[in-house]
Amino acid sequence: MTVTVPPYPASIAAGIAPDRFKQAFRRFPAGVVVVTADAGRGPVGFTATSLTSLSLDPPLVSFGIGTSTSSWPHIERSAGTVVNFLGAEQQVLATTFATSGIDRFAAPTQWRRLPEGEPVLDGVAGWLRLETERIVPAGDHRIVIARVVDSWLDEGRSPLLFHDGTYHSLRNRRRPTTNTDTPS
Repeated sequence: MTVTVPPYPASIAAGIAPDRFKQAFRRFPAGVVVVTADAGRGPVGFTATSLTSLSLDPPLVSFGIGTSTSSWPHIERSAGTVVNFLGAEQQVLATTFATSGIDRFAAPTQWRRLPEGEPVLDGVAGWLRLETERIVPAGDHRIVIARVVDSWLDEGRSPLLFHDGTYHSLRNRRRPTTNTDTPS
Protein backbone atom coordinates (compact mmCIF):
# COMPACT_ATOMS: atom_id res chain seq x y z
CA MET A 1 0.00 0.00 0.00
CA THR A 2 1.40 3.40 -0.96
CA VAL A 3 0.58 6.40 1.14
CA THR A 4 0.61 9.72 -0.64
CA VAL A 5 1.37 12.73 1.49
CA PRO A 6 -0.02 15.98 0.10
CA PRO A 7 2.57 18.73 -0.32
CA TYR A 8 2.63 21.50 2.25
CA PRO A 9 1.02 24.75 1.17
CA ALA A 10 3.63 27.41 0.35
CA SER A 11 2.80 29.35 3.52
CA ILE A 12 3.67 26.36 5.71
CA ALA A 13 6.86 25.49 3.81
CA ALA A 14 8.07 29.07 4.23
CA GLY A 15 7.27 29.11 7.93
CA ILE A 16 4.72 30.92 10.02
CA ALA A 17 4.62 34.55 11.02
CA PRO A 18 6.69 35.45 14.13
CA ASP A 19 3.60 36.52 16.09
CA ARG A 20 1.89 33.18 15.39
CA PHE A 21 5.08 31.31 16.38
CA LYS A 22 5.21 33.20 19.69
CA GLN A 23 1.51 32.58 20.27
CA ALA A 24 1.98 28.82 19.81
CA PHE A 25 4.81 28.66 22.33
CA ARG A 26 3.04 30.87 24.86
CA ARG A 27 0.71 27.89 25.32
CA PHE A 28 3.62 25.53 26.07
CA PRO A 29 4.62 25.69 29.76
CA ALA A 30 8.33 25.77 30.49
CA GLY A 31 10.65 25.90 33.45
CA VAL A 32 12.42 29.20 34.10
CA VAL A 33 16.17 29.49 34.56
CA VAL A 34 18.72 32.27 34.57
CA VAL A 35 21.92 31.53 32.66
CA THR A 36 24.99 33.35 34.03
CA ALA A 37 28.58 33.61 32.82
CA ASP A 38 31.69 35.76 32.95
CA ALA A 39 34.07 35.87 30.00
CA GLY A 40 36.40 38.26 31.82
CA ARG A 41 34.44 41.51 31.55
CA GLY A 42 32.11 41.05 34.50
CA PRO A 43 29.07 38.86 35.03
CA VAL A 44 26.23 38.60 32.52
CA GLY A 45 22.99 36.69 32.64
CA PHE A 46 19.63 36.24 31.01
CA THR A 47 16.31 34.53 31.71
CA ALA A 48 15.60 31.47 29.58
CA THR A 49 12.92 28.86 29.12
CA SER A 50 14.85 26.86 26.53
CA LEU A 51 16.87 24.58 28.83
CA THR A 52 16.79 20.99 27.62
CA SER A 53 18.32 17.79 28.92
CA LEU A 54 20.16 16.17 26.00
CA SER A 55 22.18 13.22 27.25
CA LEU A 56 22.71 11.23 30.42
CA ASP A 57 26.12 9.83 29.43
CA PRO A 58 27.82 12.21 29.14
CA PRO A 59 25.54 14.63 31.02
CA LEU A 60 24.69 17.26 28.40
CA VAL A 61 22.17 20.09 28.30
CA SER A 62 21.34 22.78 25.78
CA PHE A 63 19.88 26.26 25.84
CA GLY A 64 19.17 28.89 23.22
CA ILE A 65 20.33 32.50 23.15
CA GLY A 66 19.54 35.25 20.64
CA THR A 67 22.52 36.65 18.76
CA SER A 68 21.18 40.20 19.15
CA THR A 69 21.16 40.02 22.97
CA SER A 70 23.72 41.81 25.13
CA SER A 71 24.66 38.50 26.79
CA TRP A 72 25.46 36.63 23.57
CA PRO A 73 29.04 37.90 22.99
CA HIS A 74 29.91 36.97 26.58
CA ILE A 75 28.31 33.51 26.39
CA GLU A 76 30.12 32.89 23.09
CA ARG A 77 33.53 33.70 24.66
CA SER A 78 32.93 32.05 28.03
CA ALA A 79 34.23 28.52 28.59
CA GLY A 80 31.60 27.90 31.22
CA THR A 81 28.15 28.98 32.30
CA VAL A 82 25.81 28.37 35.20
CA VAL A 83 22.15 27.48 34.86
CA ASN A 84 20.30 28.83 37.91
CA PHE A 85 16.95 27.06 38.51
CA LEU A 86 14.44 29.58 39.83
CA GLY A 87 12.03 28.76 42.62
CA ALA A 88 8.32 29.54 42.43
CA GLU A 89 8.76 32.71 44.52
CA GLN A 90 11.52 34.18 42.31
CA GLN A 91 9.44 35.98 39.68
CA VAL A 92 11.20 39.27 40.42
CA LEU A 93 14.57 37.67 39.69
CA ALA A 94 13.24 36.22 36.41
CA THR A 95 11.94 39.66 35.40
CA THR A 96 15.22 41.35 36.34
CA PHE A 97 17.26 39.03 34.11
CA ALA A 98 14.72 39.42 31.28
CA THR A 99 14.99 43.23 31.35
CA SER A 100 17.31 44.94 28.85
CA GLY A 101 19.51 47.91 29.58
CA ILE A 102 19.98 47.42 33.33
CA ASP A 103 22.74 46.06 35.55
CA ARG A 104 21.12 42.73 36.36
CA PHE A 105 23.72 41.98 39.04
CA ALA A 106 23.21 45.25 40.96
CA ALA A 107 21.30 45.26 44.27
CA PRO A 108 18.91 43.80 45.14
CA THR A 109 20.30 40.82 43.15
CA GLN A 110 22.46 38.69 45.41
CA TRP A 111 25.13 36.54 43.88
CA ARG A 112 28.57 35.08 44.41
CA ARG A 113 31.24 33.27 42.46
CA LEU A 114 31.78 29.54 42.45
CA PRO A 115 35.35 28.38 43.19
CA GLU A 116 35.95 28.15 39.42
CA GLY A 117 34.90 31.81 38.99
CA GLU A 118 31.45 31.56 37.43
CA PRO A 119 28.71 33.79 38.86
CA VAL A 120 25.86 31.99 40.60
CA LEU A 121 22.70 33.56 42.02
CA ASP A 122 22.00 33.25 45.75
CA GLY A 123 18.75 31.73 46.94
CA VAL A 124 17.96 29.77 43.77
CA ALA A 125 16.33 26.34 43.78
CA GLY A 126 19.48 24.81 42.32
CA TRP A 127 22.21 25.27 39.77
CA LEU A 128 24.23 23.41 37.15
CA ARG A 129 27.82 24.42 36.33
CA LEU A 130 28.44 23.83 32.63
CA GLU A 131 31.39 23.66 30.27
CA THR A 132 30.52 24.60 26.70
CA GLU A 133 31.09 21.78 24.22
CA ARG A 134 29.57 23.20 21.04
CA ILE A 135 27.64 26.20 19.76
CA VAL A 136 25.25 25.51 16.90
CA PRO A 137 23.83 28.26 14.64
CA ALA A 138 20.01 28.20 14.55
CA GLY A 139 18.45 31.15 12.72
CA ASP A 140 18.68 34.32 14.84
CA HIS A 141 19.76 32.23 17.86
CA ARG A 142 22.57 29.92 18.86
CA ILE A 143 22.11 26.62 20.65
CA VAL A 144 24.71 26.10 23.33
CA ILE A 145 25.45 22.45 24.07
CA ALA A 146 27.26 22.04 27.36
CA ARG A 147 28.49 19.32 29.71
CA VAL A 148 27.23 19.42 33.30
CA VAL A 149 30.32 19.31 35.54
CA ASP A 150 28.83 20.24 38.92
CA SER A 151 25.42 20.82 40.50
CA TRP A 152 23.55 21.79 43.62
CA LEU A 153 19.82 21.31 44.19
CA ASP A 154 17.41 22.33 46.93
CA GLU A 155 15.17 19.28 46.80
CA GLY A 156 12.27 20.92 48.68
CA ARG A 157 11.61 23.85 46.34
CA SER A 158 8.81 24.24 43.82
CA PRO A 159 9.98 25.47 40.39
CA LEU A 160 9.01 28.68 38.62
CA LEU A 161 7.13 28.04 35.37
CA PHE A 162 6.24 30.31 32.46
CA HIS A 163 2.99 29.84 30.56
CA ASP A 164 0.85 32.14 28.43
CA GLY A 165 2.92 35.22 29.25
CA THR A 166 2.87 34.84 33.04
CA TYR A 167 4.77 33.05 35.78
CA HIS A 168 3.25 30.09 37.61
CA SER A 169 4.07 27.62 40.35
CA LEU A 170 3.36 23.97 41.01
CA ARG A 171 2.61 24.68 44.67
CA ASN A 172 -0.49 23.10 46.14
CA ARG A 173 -0.77 20.73 43.25
CA ARG A 174 -1.63 17.24 44.33
CA ARG A 175 -0.02 14.27 42.72
CA PRO A 176 -2.45 11.77 41.26
CA THR A 177 -3.07 8.86 43.57
CA THR A 178 -3.15 5.31 42.38
CA ASN A 179 -5.79 2.96 43.62
CA THR A 180 -4.26 -0.40 44.41
CA ASP A 181 -7.63 -1.98 45.17
CA THR A 182 -9.10 -4.13 42.47
CA PRO A 183 -12.71 -3.30 41.62
CA SER A 184 -15.07 -6.17 42.39
